Amino acid sequence: MAIDLILAAFSKALSQIGDRRFRRVLLLGVGLTVALLLAIYAPFLGLLNWIVGPEATLPFFGKVTWLDNLLGWGSFFAMLAASTFLMVPVASAISSLFLDQVALAFEDKHYFALPSATNIGLIEALRDTLSFLGVLIVANLLALVVYGVFLLTAVLAPLAPLVFWLLNGYLLGREYFQLAAMRRIGRKNAKALRKRHAFTIWVAGTLMAIPLSIPLVSLIIPILGAATFTHLFHGLKNR
Repeated sequence: MAIDLILAAFSKALSQIGDRRFRRVLLLGVGLTVALLLAIYAPFLGLLNWIVGPEATLPFFGKVTWLDNLLGWGSFFAMLAASTFLMVPVASAISSLFLDQVALAFEDKHYFALPSATNIGLIEALRDTLSFLGVLIVANLLALVVYGVFLLTAVLAPLAPLVFWLLNGYLLGREYFQLAAMRRIGRKNAKALRKRHAFTIWVAGTLMAIPLSIPLVSLIIPILGAATFTHLFHGLKNR
């Protein structure tokens, strides 16, 4: 396992935050991430307000008008907690939208002697995105049963986050590496390289999945992940 390469890739991704081109993509990625989360949060909050209304009657308290505000704030914190799970499919969606821009900015600085990468067509990129996203959602829905069993068992409860990180680390690592590699060596060779270094890619994906489960911190991870896997691809290809 090339842990040194993983750490070097992440370090280089962090060091490029000050680069104007990279920072622009990072801000766009954060903005889209927030927009996607709000797109889920807004209907949820609207439903709560519709159910509760501007006022409600509580036993011993009579009519109260602050309950909808309380539920609004409660739903906000609930959405922060839910972002632990929501950020995984969001990161999957963002990877295909911004990976090429991130990779270009990253390669221009660290791999400037390379020829231009192959342009992946919109239809092909969309197909890959929907395919990856579908697998991600189905796998996590099936894993909910495992999480439930673990959380209901005192001894196994601490292992539930580990299962979440390992599962999504494998899926995200597979997606990010495949997309980064396809730009340079095509789909078939990218798949072969990914299989050859499957464990290293899994570890890198897991190290990406862990901060994705931390609210607010997770906002910058999809773009940093794209840069990290771009460098990881070049490092593994050269080895």
